[in-house]
Amino acid sequence: MSYLGAAIVGGAAVVGGGILAPALAPAAVGLLGFGAAGPVAGSVAAGIQAGMGGVVAAGGWFAGAQSVAMGGALPVIGNAVAAGISAAGAYLFT
Repeated sequence: MSYLGAAIVGGAAVVGGGILAPALAPAAVGLLGFGAAGPVAGSVAAGIQAGMGGVVAAGGWFAGAQSVAMGGALPVIGNAVAAGISAAGAYLFT
């Protein structure tokens, strides 16, 4: 593939990852057991929270994931990570 083609595919992947991440994030954290009312009993999220001693730091990754599950916005870092993963995938598969 030419450099131009790779740039187009990579750019599309970055934009696609940045756009799709906010839409897919609630479902992704839901699969781990983050629910609208808090971690679901017996889930991976509940196990992680128990391992933290039940104390969740405000602004930490666990609080961010729970916020997304409760309908909050995906933090900017989530968009950046999704775009980066999409770009890396496009690079590797083109």
